[in-house]
Amino acid sequence: MGGFFGIASKNSCTNDLFFGTDYHSHLGTQRGGMAVMGDNGIQRIIHDIRNAQFRSKFDDDLGKLKGNTGIGVISDYEDQPILVGSHLGTFAVVTVGVIQNAKELERKAHGNHKTHFSEMSGGHVNPTELVASIISQEDSFVAGLKRAQDEIDGSCSILLLTDHTLYAARDKLGRTPITIGMRDGCYAVTMESCALPNMDFETDRYLGPGEIVSITADGIEQLQPPGDTMQICSFLWVYYGYPASSYEGINTEETRYRCGAALAKNDNVNIDMVAGIPDSGTAHAIGYANAAGKPYQRPFVKYTPTWPRSFMPQDQSIRDLVARMKLLPVRSMVKGKSILFCEDSIVRGTQLQDIIQRLYDFGSEELHMRPACPPLVYGCRYLNFSRSRSIMDLATRRAIKELEGHSEEPPHDYVDPNSDRYQAMVDVIRKRLKLTTLKYQTLPDLVEAIGLPKSKLCTYCWDGCTGCNGNGDAG
Repeated sequence: MGGFFGIASKNSCTNDLFFGTDYHSHLGTQRGGMAVMGDNGIQRIIHDIRNAQFRSKFDDDLGKLKGNTGIGVISDYEDQPILVGSHLGTFAVVTVGVIQNAKELERKAHGNHKTHFSEMSGGHVNPTELVASIISQEDSFVAGLKRAQDEIDGSCSILLLTDHTLYAARDKLGRTPITIGMRDGCYAVTMESCALPNMDFETDRYLGPGEIVSITADGIEQLQPPGDTMQICSFLWVYYGYPASSYEGINTEETRYRCGAALAKNDNVNIDMVAGIPDSGTAHAIGYANAAGKPYQRPFVKYTPTWPRSFMPQDQSIRDLVARMKLLPVRSMVKGKSILFCEDSIVRGTQLQDIIQRLYDFGSEELHMRPACPPLVYGCRYLNFSRSRSIMDLATRRAIKELEGHSEEPPHDYVDPNSDRYQAMVDVIRKRLKLTTLKYQTLPDLVEAIGLPKSKLCTYCWDGCTGCNGNGDAG
C-alpha cells in the first residue's frame, strides 16, 4: 500500500521528515525515499528497504539533505519520490493508491507525441511518474492536481514539493486519510497521525475527500474544498492502520476493541482463553475478552526485532515463512485448552492453516476463530493492502468454487450472513482450516464499531458495493 509524510518548517526539516516517514514503515514493502528543497534545489534519495529498516538505510544520508521543506514516502514497489523538470518548474511528487486505468492514461499521454516514461521492470510505467505527467499537462500545479483526481480511476493521494510550496491532495473519494499537524513555525502532513505526537505536533485537522491545500511554514491555504462524498477504506481500522493513529477523528485501537466486543456479543462458545493473532488481532481479542469476561492470554508471542508484517513481501512463500518464523508458541499454555482466536481477517488462509495445525500438534483440544470483519469476497480495487494476484487466492472464492462448481462472479447470497450459501461457504473454510467453529463479524456491527455512516465507508471487499447508500444498497 504505502504511506507518506511531508513537512514545511522555518528551520531544518530533515530530522522530522526522517522520523515522520519512518512511522509509515508498516505500510510499505520495497522502497523508501525522501526529497528536500534546499538552496541548491531539490535533493532526493531513494533506497531499497526490502531487507533492511528505513532508519538504517537513510541514517547516513541525513547530513546530505539540507532544507526546510520536504516529502518522504514508504512505497509499495515503485521508486519514489519522482523528480520532474517541467514547464511548471522542477518538482518532486509522491503518491499512495492504485490507478486502475493506468494503461488508458498512458495511451492518452502518448497521444500528444510529447511524453515519454522511464519503465519499471516488466514494462510497467511507474504510477507516480504517470501522475506527474498528468500534472505537468496543466498550466498550474493546482489545475494539474485537480486533473489527476478527475482522471484517475481507483484512488490516488498526492504530496507535491516545489521550490516554494508543499501541496497535499487527498484522493477524490478520500479512501486514504491525510492529517495536518501543527507546531510553532512548522506544519506536517501525514497519512498516519501517530507520526505527530513524538515530534510535538498537534493534530490541526483532517483533509476531506478531494481537498487540496498548499502548505508553507507560514500556514495552510485551501485550494480546493472537500467533496460531498467520502468512501474511506474501512480496512484501515480493521487491519493495516496503526493502533495509535486516528482517521476522521476515530482511533484505530479503540475501534478494534469495539470490534472484539461486537464479536463477543454475538457469541456463546465455551472456551478457556481468548487470544489474538499478533499484532492486529491483539486489540480485537482484548475487546472480545473484556466483553465476554474471559481471560486474555498469549499462547503465541511475536518476535519483532527482525521480522516484518507478513503481508509485506511480494512472494507468497516468503510471506508464509515470515508468518511462521515470527510467531513463537508457548507450548505449556495450549495443551488441553479450548482457545478462541481473534484475527483481523482471513484473506487466503494459508498462514492460518499452519498456525492452527501447530496448536493442535502442541495439544490444543478446540480452536475457535473470530475474524473482526466479514468474509472478503471481492478483491480490493482501490488500494494495495492485499497481495493476491488472483481473486481465486481468496479463501472465500475457493470455497464458493467448490460449492458452485465454477469460478464466475458469485451470487450475492454469499455476502448475506442469513443465507444458506453464506453458511455453506463459511463451513467449507472452517473445515479447510480445521477449526472447531468459525464465525465472522457482521458488516453492520463493523460499521457501528468504526462509528461512521456506511455511506462514508468503502466496504467493497465485503459486499461488492462500489458506491452505496446508507442502507448498504448499491447507489
